[in-house]
Amino acid sequence: MAKDYYNILGVTKEASKDDIKKAFRKLAHKYHPDKKGGDEQKFKEVNEAYQILSDEKKRMEYDSYGQVFGNGAGAGGAGGFDFSGFQGGAGFEDLDLGDIFSEFFGGGARRGRARRGRDISIDLELPFEESVFGTNRKVLLTKATTCSTCGGNGAKKGTTLQSCSTCNGKGSVHETKRSILGTFSSTVECHECAGTGEVPKEKCEDCKGLGIVKKEEEIEIKVPAGIKDGEMIRLSGAGEAVTRGVAGDLYVKIHVETHPVFTREGNNLAMTLHIKLSDALLGGAYTITTLDGNLKLTIPKGVSFNEILRVRGKGVPVDTKRRGDLLVKLDIKLPSKLSRKSVKLVEELKKEGI
Repeated sequence: MAKDYYNILGVTKEASKDDIKKAFRKLAHKYHPDKKGGDEQKFKEVNEAYQILSDEKKRMEYDSYGQVFGNGAGAGGAGGFDFSGFQGGAGFEDLDLGDIFSEFFGGGARRGRARRGRDISIDLELPFEESVFGTNRKVLLTKATTCSTCGGNGAKKGTTLQSCSTCNGKGSVHETKRSILGTFSSTVECHECAGTGEVPKEKCEDCKGLGIVKKEEEIEIKVPAGIKDGEMIRLSGAGEAVTRGVAGDLYVKIHVETHPVFTREGNNLAMTLHIKLSDALLGGAYTITTLDGNLKLTIPKGVSFNEILRVRGKGVPVDTKRRGDLLVKLDIKLPSKLSRKSVKLVEELKKEGI
């Protein structure tokens, strides 16, 4: 069963990064195993929740899918550490385990991996009909995008790249840091060349050598037929661009407007049709409006209250050849008042046992 990380930290889903950090520090101090009344299991749970909710990408994945796909080991990363060195929790209020882990282990994890831009998420409202048949939408987003002048390499047009003097073209440098856990030496990405080992000989005037610019960009979203309310569309590479790396993704959350007539039941569409009592008894014909246009519906004799008539192939598209059905629920309208003639006729029917 998926853990409720917000509940573990005692915060709401709308909590800011600062709120999450404050809640983590308070609970980590409370449950630290070396403190009187501490709880090692709860301490690990609190740290696991913080590792997910303090990371923007992991938090978005958790909010959308209830789990994290990017790095399954990240959530429980603290499980193998021994915190016995923090005696009595002295100064623990200022200790941020997340910062420590990212500081000493984050650099090594990035080696050999391309830099990746930030993911973006937006909401898109659709009329009911467009959710059934699909559509194309265009949205304008202001975001970091690849510089069109230099193609993203940061070099002035007509010039080339050269070996980075900071890392000697290796793309990484050795770095030594000291902390409460001791002295650590690690290999980290070179900040000058962003891990590529090359820098522009002359910088592009438009992006100043970064390879990215912030501007308004039009993005086309292809909404597939049959999409449901709350579903997500992922556009790979349509998120924020990053210097000498790959762009993040764009996540589009779909909100389908309610329809005054139709509701959705899987791949079928459902509606209610009000018919007269006489048509229920003797049969009749009604013209109904479907998403495909007007349709003549024949009511058979002797239908019952809430009986459902099925119209094949007028529902939600399943693929290019198949569609669900239209389900028409019959509501027989009973007259609230009867004329003298109608009363006599009903009395005759009563005598007939009808």
